[in-house]
Amino acid sequence: MEKIHPRRKWTQIMALVLTALLTLPILNACGGSPNTSAPPPPVADNVGRTQTYPSNQPQARKGLSTGQKIAILGGAAALYYIYNQHKNRKGQGPQGQYYLSKNGRIYYRDAQGRPHWVTPPPEGIRVPESEARQYRDFQGYNNRSTGRDLTDLQPAPAL
Repeated sequence: MEKIHPRRKWTQIMALVLTALLTLPILNACGGSPNTSAPPPPVADNVGRTQTYPSNQPQARKGLSTGQKIAILGGAAALYYIYNQHKNRKGQGPQGQYYLSKNGRIYYRDAQGRPHWVTPPPEGIRVPESEARQYRDFQGYNNRSTGRDLTDLQPAPAL
């Protein structure tokens, strides 16, 4: 019978312990089942990037004529404009129906039912002045920092 040197035995034990410790994170990551009872959290996919919105914005020409009066909607005014453009559309995703949340934010749902928050474009939205008049009381109308926000648009609770 062969005798194992004590130093070699110690090396084998350490190798076995290190192997076990290195495989533990891999096994831990593979375990568990996803919780399907709760809906997934909202996706903030607009953080760190610019979102583009398809719109019917008039093309700007050099110099303004009397027939081309526009207003720039930003902030709450732009969000309310985007919401009004999408609130009665059918479907899901950015081209589908938009919703007004209880906290005064605008969102849409993707095909999996996850909400995606909508943010106004940083440069604002160019809208014909006749169409923009209904948004003049909101923050962001012609780059104004004062005015209403979207939190007071929620309907009163039924009694």
